Amino acid sequence: METQLLSTFVTVARLASFSAAAAELGYTQAAISQQIAALEADLKVQLLTRRPVAPTEAGARLLEHAGPLLLRLDAARADVARVIQAPAATLAVGATPLAAVTSGLAPALALLRRRMPRLAVTVSSGDGRKVAALVARGEADLGLVHGLAAPGDSLAPLAPLTAQGVGEAAIAVILPVGHPLAGQPGVRLSSLADARWIDAPGVALPLADVRRAAETDGFRPAIRYEGADTGTLLALAAAGHGLTLLPHAPFPSATGMTAGTGVASVPVTDPPVVHRVELVHGTLRAGSPAAELAGLLIA
Repeated sequence: METQLLSTFVTVARLASFSAAAAELGYTQAAISQQIAALEADLKVQLLTRRPVAPTEAGARLLEHAGPLLLRLDAARADVARVIQAPAATLAVGATPLAAVTSGLAPALALLRRRMPRLAVTVSSGDGRKVAALVARGEADLGLVHGLAAPGDSLAPLAPLTAQGVGEAAIAVILPVGHPLAGQPGVRLSSLADARWIDAPGVALPLADVRRAAETDGFRPAIRYEGADTGTLLALAAAGHGLTLLPHAPFPSATGMTAGTGVASVPVTDPPVVHRVELVHGTLRAGSPAAELAGLLIA
């Protein structure tokens, strides 16, 4: 099984479109179709239905293996490259915007740079999948990802990377101050399945995670925000474009309003889930900037 064919298959399945995959990967649609056909011929099974484009049962099974396989290959390439590269006083960190804020990344980096004044730091932003890929490929030394989980539980495995918990916080629904639920002591997430929602995967909790946590369909986006600025997200919520979910930590009063934002926060009381931030990494060399930062974040 060729790695390129497997990577193309994952992209087509993720986007549910041959043409969208062609645009993202820089191929013609015909070339994408040929690659999928070659993979299906190699495995002697149909992996995707064509109209609509969706994984077959065999394709879904292959997808379960594909992510860890591709990450492991990227990690192997990065590990080999490290052997032949001289160490440098650099540190690259990948982080989802929400994880970066709630993990205390900025103050931890400030403390680390006081210890290592000549350290050159690069911080890259993206969703959890992008952050894990950056770490696996060796383009980032550490990654910070976030998601919904039961208290004390880990997020989905990111093999072959190591994941360590950095912090957990209760979650809250963010809504306009004039909303009927504003001022309530708590809310069941499933009761809001039919509400208008803001899809903001870069800065809020992903709606796909919300649906899984609530164990119900719904939570459909009324508007999508692709930026990474919490202030803009709060402004959209305040203007009534939809609800969103954020860690409850930034909102100290259970029924209070965040000053000047026009929104209120109502804690989620059911299901019992938390916003969890995890640190993901490969092998950390003792005394390296990455190991030092990891220690600060975990502490």
